[in-house]
Amino acid sequence: MTKEKINKQDNPMRNIAIEKIVLSGRGVDNELEKSFRLLKKITKKNPTKKITEKRIPGFGVRPKMQVGCLVTLRGKEASDLLKRLLASIDNQLKKKQVTENHFSFGIPEYIEIPGEEYDREIGIIGLGVTIVFVRKGKRVIRKKIKKGRLPARQKISKEEIIKFMQQHFKTQFK
Repeated sequence: MTKEKINKQDNPMRNIAIEKIVLSGRGVDNELEKSFRLLKKITKKNPTKKITEKRIPGFGVRPKMQVGCLVTLRGKEASDLLKRLLASIDNQLKKKQVTENHFSFGIPEYIEIPGEEYDREIGIIGLGVTIVFVRKGKRVIRKKIKKGRLPARQKISKEEIIKFMQQHFKTQFK
């Protein structure tokens, strides 16, 4: 028997996909409420508020203080929103924004997102966007019974993410 060398592109387990998109806002008290309303307006989902656990006197942070909010999107609604978010930054990213398994970027003013109008109650604020990528087989480390480990080749490299974004979303990298 002769073994044929399997090409990496032919293996369906090597394909990458967008696992989730995380939108985040930050602030304290009134600013946090504005970020919360903004994320709810953009995604039509209810954001989660993040609470601190440590005390950092230099920043005025104390335990059980609300300092941020975030919302996670998956599936088709995530990719539809990603197209709008990329349009707000003219489909251009820097290579240094991309790291292993994910990339992040910020939107300084939400009114730059197509389809979003200015809201007087929110004012002019921005948000952070993180896109996380995954290969098939990731469930092995998440399952409760017979949990496994993933090899390093299962991680998604910076070059693979750049290629994926150029093919599927026509994103340009500087």
